Amino acid sequence: MKLAVIGDIHGFWDNRDTAYFNRSDYDGLLFVGDLPRLTGSSPVARMLAELDKPAWLIPGNHDGVTAPQLLAELKGWRWLARLGAVGMRGRMRRLRRRLGPVRLCGYEMITLADDLGLLVARPHAMGPDRFYYRAFLRKRYGINDFRGSAATLKSLVDMAPRRLIVLAHNGPAGLGDQPDSPWGCDFSPAHGDFGDPDLREAIDHAGASGRQVLAVAAGHMHLTHKTTGAQRQAWARQDNVLYVNAAAVPRIREDGARRRHVALEIGDGPVEAAFVDVDESGNRVAETPLR
Repeated sequence: MKLAVIGDIHGFWDNRDTAYFNRSDYDGLLFVGDLPRLTGSSPVARMLAELDKPAWLIPGNHDGVTAPQLLAELKGWRWLARLGAVGMRGRMRRLRRRLGPVRLCGYEMITLADDLGLLVARPHAMGPDRFYYRAFLRKRYGINDFRGSAATLKSLVDMAPRRLIVLAHNGPAGLGDQPDSPWGCDFSPAHGDFGDPDLREAIDHAGASGRQVLAVAAGHMHLTHKTTGAQRQAWARQDNVLYVNAAAVPRIREDGARRRHVALEIGDGPVEAAFVDVDESGNRVAETPLR
């Protein structure tokens, strides 16, 4: 099975991307979320709706939210965050409709093949320092904190096939606490490891229960530091699991001449992966294996 992972889009998608993936040989597409530049996911969602490949999208912290709500979550203003959550279910329903055949997911186990499942983690993940979007997650999923989220993810693992791919917005804890670690905090180094603890619990539970996690695909922590331009580690292998941070932002560069995604090839052995750049005509212009 061949899957494409598309990192945080943040507005960088056009009809040439849709055409490329429609004629590609990928069996499915995994989107790690954050469709808009800031807020307002509908313009990108309408273009994604033209995809004819099976596709799954986990919403990021920019999806289905308003600018005041996002600011409130960032600042920890609880009353304004709760107010923003009032209309969030409606915004998410509209986003689901506008995505058409692209499946909007969160806290789900999806069967990809007889022995292969796709675990979709906590939607709207934003980091481990607070349980972001608490009001919405409580209303939508009945989940109020990291402990409840971990318990829900582990219950999904218990229903899973033998092998798993994990789709998340933010990556898991445990992959380093340096600013250039795959999910280390570069905007405030004091935060250290900025991966999610509930996702780490679920991955560890999968291994302890006899399942094989092949790969974890996520984003959120951009690969290029916004102020220094420094690059973070984009991937890691740990305990035979491939972890990929696909958040190459912007994913379209050089006036459209380079459009990045991650290719995953799943066979009987370890997952093979590469960063792939294609041009405006859909020709591969660069391929960097993750090994």
